Amino acid sequence: MPVEITHQAKVPDNMARQRLDHVVAHLFPQYSRSRLQSWIKAGGLTIDGQVLRAGHKLYGGEDIVIAVATVEVESTPQEMDLDIVFEDEDLLVVNKPMGLVVHPGAGNMDGTLLNALLYHYPDLDGIPRAGIVHRLDKDTTGLLVVAKTLESQNQLVQQLQARTVKRLYEAVVYGVFEGPGKVNAAIGRHPTQRTKMAIRRDGKEAISRYRVLQQFGEHARLEVSLETGRTHQIRVHMQYIRHSLIGDNTYGGGYKTPRNQQPILVDALQSFPRPALHARELRLQHPISGKDYRWTAELPQDMTALIAALAAADVCE
Repeated sequence: MPVEITHQAKVPDNMARQRLDHVVAHLFPQYSRSRLQSWIKAGGLTIDGQVLRAGHKLYGGEDIVIAVATVEVESTPQEMDLDIVFEDEDLLVVNKPMGLVVHPGAGNMDGTLLNALLYHYPDLDGIPRAGIVHRLDKDTTGLLVVAKTLESQNQLVQQLQARTVKRLYEAVVYGVFEGPGKVNAAIGRHPTQRTKMAIRRDGKEAISRYRVLQQFGEHARLEVSLETGRTHQIRVHMQYIRHSLIGDNTYGGGYKTPRNQQPILVDALQSFPRPALHARELRLQHPISGKDYRWTAELPQDMTALIAALAAADVCE
């Protein structure tokens, strides 16, 4: 269903001799510059009824009209249960379960969170990526925010770029820690395995901080905070410092035999079905009201059971 967008404004006299794209970015800050430029190029944004180039210099006093119909998403709405932690007219926060792919792609063209969002709120078909502004891996659980309007989406993207959105994760990893730490190592696409990421000198800046919540012999429960949001960032960074996530067959190399051979520990490690990672806390400023929000999601049952097994084995060692 197309979303009709209409706006009218007059070019202020004090913005005379400025470029069209600069003026409309000032007058319509709820939209990204790239979106406004696409509307200028497509003829959906006119000046005194004329379609002009983005670099055209204005005189002041001209009438600007935006009249566009956006149809961004072609995916099919699908009814699925969603654990919605918060929702208002501008955004919603979802607690994503294990196994749910966020966005359609090769091998996962439907049955994704995007399909479920379109069923829950059909107007999202007019928002790029159905309002999804950040992702979680298929088998990572936890909190994810979705914008319900273009204005909210633009504001949330700006917060993510400014690194003011705070995301706290819990991870269960291999190894012994002496205290908190920071990993500052750029991440880019793996040079030969295109589905993987890797530490690369020419990659994008990636910063993760961690602190130990519990140490269990050869394993630890960590709280990890992200300053950046690169694909697979925590998993790649933990592998880089030789503390890969339990259950991470892609970056961790699979099961590692513990010195403590108690059956409860061996079974817990061997049977854990995914990277032990959960997006526990999300903090951001509401894109419209400006109010500060904080949401939390309890650990899923599989991670709770894993931690309990690690604790039990540690006590009995």
